[in-house]
Amino acid sequence: MYGRSRVIVAVSAETILIFVLAAVAVVVLVRWVAGRTGLPAAALLPLIGIAYAVLPGPNLGLDPEIILTFIIPPLLYSAALDSSLMAIRRNLRIVVSLSVLLVLMTALVIGVGFHWFVAGATLAAGIAVGAAIAPPDPVAALGVGRKVGLPPRLLTIIQGEGLLNDATALTILSVAVAAAVGDGFSWGSAVSQFVMAAAGGVLVGVAVAWLVRLLRKLRDDPLTANAISLATPFGAYLLAEEIHVSGVLAVVVAGLIIGHHAPGGSGASRLQTTAVWRLVEFLLEGFVFLLIGQQLPRVVSGLQQYAISTIVAAVAISVGVVLLLRPLWLLLTQSLPRSLHTRLIRDDNDTEREPTRGLAGREVVALSWAGTRGVISLAAIFALPLTTDSGAPFPDRDLLLFCTFVVVLVTLVGQGLTFAPLVRMLGLRANVSDQARLRNEARSASVAAALERLDELAEAGDEDELRAIEATRAQLVARQARYQGRIDLLRDADATELPVSPRYEAALRVRRAAIDAQREEVLRWRDAGQLPDEGLRVLQRELDHEEGLLPAR
Repeated sequence: MYGRSRVIVAVSAETILIFVLAAVAVVVLVRWVAGRTGLPAAALLPLIGIAYAVLPGPNLGLDPEIILTFIIPPLLYSAALDSSLMAIRRNLRIVVSLSVLLVLMTALVIGVGFHWFVAGATLAAGIAVGAAIAPPDPVAALGVGRKVGLPPRLLTIIQGEGLLNDATALTILSVAVAAAVGDGFSWGSAVSQFVMAAAGGVLVGVAVAWLVRLLRKLRDDPLTANAISLATPFGAYLLAEEIHVSGVLAVVVAGLIIGHHAPGGSGASRLQTTAVWRLVEFLLEGFVFLLIGQQLPRVVSGLQQYAISTIVAAVAISVGVVLLLRPLWLLLTQSLPRSLHTRLIRDDNDTEREPTRGLAGREVVALSWAGTRGVISLAAIFALPLTTDSGAPFPDRDLLLFCTFVVVLVTLVGQGLTFAPLVRMLGLRANVSDQARLRNEARSASVAAALERLDELAEAGDEDELRAIEATRAQLVARQARYQGRIDLLRDADATELPVSPRYEAALRVRRAAIDAQREEVLRWRDAGQLPDEGLRVLQRELDHEEGLLPAR
């Protein structure tokens, strides 16, 4: 904590609690507003944070160590669990291009720009701020993209880029800071340090994922599974940082591997773990975006020592490179002949051909505008040391803080608020009918597998088992007929709209009405003293799971 945050600690624990409760109330309110207006919460919360920051009263400062240790690991791990390792693998070339090469190029271009055009700025200091503002935070873009139906491939690219670019940026930053506080910049040392940190982070992530998979028997218990899952990102991060490799990359790799193998675990554990991580992600992201806006007074307070021309030049370079280099990079990499593209992964058994094609012009525009920056940029730049090894002040530290804040604000609010209209204008929509058809085909295949298993059981079953098999078979046959009817309807449907079947919708209404009636009846039993609360909760949980199987609409 910095600045006025110390006042909170000195006043009382009750003040901190009031502050946290107020923040939760704001996050919940903004979520409600965002759901009804379509505006991204990630763009609204920083504006509210700025409005609060200029008012008198206690405020929270951004402690980079707390952010990088307690906030970033769980957010990255949650995103990795929700990602598709296979989809990222199919799009690995463009993901690596954006998350490694573009981040590196952004840091270098901004560093050279500061060195040439900002009075008194060093190359190392310029690369430091470039590394801090190079990695996009995909939260805002993903939130908007999912609402407007952005195609799955673009969502995968945005998500994969956001998982890997933080590790690249933080590694570059550590190299630049070492040069700024020491004897200068060494390209050989920088490259070797980057490779060692990245390779070490990957190895630690694989090792942690392997250890967690060894505990699969313990993870059958939902409470134990949650405890292990919550501890995993912190364990991966601390272990990697202890041996001086990329903790961020270790967290991401562990999350991707564990998420890929999660479907093989206990269903009850998986349901509860998913719910817990959704809550953690919701609260942490809300606090983080509020915290971004509250840094304005502290960032502005250190600018008195700089000339206006110096500030303008530094901000123009930072914002200009961030906004222009990304679309130029995408255009350049997509315009190269296919023979010059490097295929990082080749899978001869992969039948999905779409990811092998280049990006269309509309997709390039959408990805260009999906580069919103977030809290990791501010945490990284606030982590700059105050002095060099010689005891002199870190070069232009206050100016670097201001440039980073402006870039975060411009991209998070500007791009965040305009991303949805841009996607709609481009006409980029997922083929929802095709996706629904694929899901129903998978459901039908699973039912067919279940019917085959029942045939095997019937061969050696006794009379009671045969009755149970026939009852189950009747339910499965009816379910498969329903799935097949849905598949036939979806085959001829419009690509961007799900067809409405009156019979299907009527069946959903009847099933929901029946579940509501059951809930009302068991509640009357409890109120009449015929059913204890423990029994009520058991029955409600059964009905909740049954309702959860129904489609959202």
